[in-house]
Amino acid sequence: MIQLTAGDLLKETQIALDVKLLSDDSGLNNRITKYRIQKSGLVLTGLYHNIHHGRIQIFGQNEFDFFSTLDKARQKVVIEGIISQNIPCFVFSRNIIPPDTVIEVANKHSIPVFGTSQVSSTFIINVTNFLETNLTASTSLHGVLIDVLSAGVLITGKSGVGKSECALELILKGHRLVADDIVEVKKSYPSTIWGSCSPVTKHHMEIRGLGIINVAELFGVNAVRERKKIDLVIELVNWDGNVEYDRLGLERKTYSIMEVEIPLMTIPVSQGRNMAAIIEVAARNHILRERGIDSALSFREKLDARLIRERLQGSKLTGNNIDENKK
Repeated sequence: MIQLTAGDLLKETQIALDVKLLSDDSGLNNRITKYRIQKSGLVLTGLYHNIHHGRIQIFGQNEFDFFSTLDKARQKVVIEGIISQNIPCFVFSRNIIPPDTVIEVANKHSIPVFGTSQVSSTFIINVTNFLETNLTASTSLHGVLIDVLSAGVLITGKSGVGKSECALELILKGHRLVADDIVEVKKSYPSTIWGSCSPVTKHHMEIRGLGIINVAELFGVNAVRERKKIDLVIELVNWDGNVEYDRLGLERKTYSIMEVEIPLMTIPVSQGRNMAAIIEVAARNHILRERGIDSALSFREKLDARLIRERLQGSKLTGNNIDENKK
């Protein structure tokens, strides 16, 4: 199971959490196991069974105002009850100074208490983004990830089939590189797959005969991006005359990445085929399908309608001939 510690909130720099430690540091190794947080709310009235283990507990202005109406003995009982549910830490928003009773009980049980200047809604958004990024499952794939007209296209295939060369031509056409060779993949709730490059290979591509090139330096920062949702997988395969490839576009295949099914297209590679143009058209066609426009299905419907009309006309002609013969 992927886990973070409460102390990782203090180390985060990419997302502005603006967190500071208000208690002692005895519980900074407590595990955060859920990417969703929890506002105390009704828990402060004693409904401790509503607490989800492993979630950060947020105290906003409303929670603090209610908590402040309790006497110190009741405050201690409430905090003890919350802590008994195996929580990793407390966070007080709006620069709220927690009562001494909270700090006392939290230190006793090694539960860190943090403060932030952000309002609860802003902090919840920021910390959720941080937790989703760091708690989600991840893996790596061999391929090239390109942003083509806002669609994340993962190009896969055997080594030497021409993935990087295709990607380079797409970049020359104005599309954007995300990762070449090794694509770092993460799954975010509930079924979104994100791809990015490793820090080592960031913005670089390997082109046989040229070597390693830096796409950002050659074509500018608009030719690259840090990460992209994977919307479509295109598998490049060497042309085989004995294989019957899809000619109408009616086949619906998928590629499974961490139990998420992503649309898959298999495109044969042969001499003279402009693979970059084909991939660009595939991305455009995928975008149209997402909008409910399917050219292949529309064509089939028109063809079926025409065949039905011709069949009906044929039946009428046959019926007329029979009538004429009777006469």
